[in-house]
Amino acid sequence: MFVRSSRLLGRKSSPQFTRFSTKSRGPSSAIRFNSTKSTSTPPPPPPPPPQTGSKGKILLAIGALAIGSTIAASLYNKDSPKSAVEPVAQKGPAFQDGKIKVIFVLGGPGSGKGTQSALLVKEHGFVHLSAGDLLREEQKREGSKYGELIANYIKEGLIVPQEVTVALLEQAIKESYAKGSTKFLIDGFPRKMDQALTFENQIAKSSFTLFFECPEQVMLKRLLERGKTSGRTDDNIESITKRFRTFIETSMPVVNHFEEQGKVIKVQCDQPVDVVYTQVKNALSEKGVN
Repeated sequence: MFVRSSRLLGRKSSPQFTRFSTKSRGPSSAIRFNSTKSTSTPPPPPPPPPQTGSKGKILLAIGALAIGSTIAASLYNKDSPKSAVEPVAQKGPAFQDGKIKVIFVLGGPGSGKGTQSALLVKEHGFVHLSAGDLLREEQKREGSKYGELIANYIKEGLIVPQEVTVALLEQAIKESYAKGSTKFLIDGFPRKMDQALTFENQIAKSSFTLFFECPEQVMLKRLLERGKTSGRTDDNIESITKRFRTFIETSMPVVNHFEEQGKVIKVQCDQPVDVVYTQVKNALSEKGVN
């Protein structure tokens, strides 16, 4: 916008146009007027740049560095993690191949995992580690920081975070190994893919998996009967239903994963205990386990 002036301080002068500038030098800058022609009186020197300018540049530089480092970190960590737990800094599993023999025992709730594992312990000298039992013991241990968390997960029929379960199993295996044991049946584990991957990366490779197949109605009947005397908070119809659903959704992918590797032996468990055990012994014999 231009303003025409014909007189300046009472003297004639050639017409001048003064440019009105609305540009601001910063949030706190005042409006400035810039003449298009020089006058006899030199214009005052421009005001020094606002002090906030240098600070703003510094902040911009710091921000750019932060963004750059974030982008670089994301590019460096481009690959997806293989398991949910990564803070353990070690070059490989705690036990190299051949040091120990680990057999996973999987099956729906009430399929007979514990019963068959107890028979194998008696006749073949395995150490039986039940993931559920370890969690319940930890839940009851005085001063446990995981006690309440474990209790809530078990009651809801959910899978306890694998950081807790894997840590308890690793401790139990190392304690038994220190006493000379090298053969382990791990009952009710792994129940999720992250558990399977973390265990094999952090502790030891499994030899194979015993998978006990059993109709849901048979398992339900067994669990309700057991609930009369077990005292377990999850042996009730509500928790059992949730456990069945959780097993199908999260544990069956684990079975399928190991089956693709040729590391699953399936056993039909809707038969008498001794008949099932004969199947188990024959399966182990085929794998060279005596």
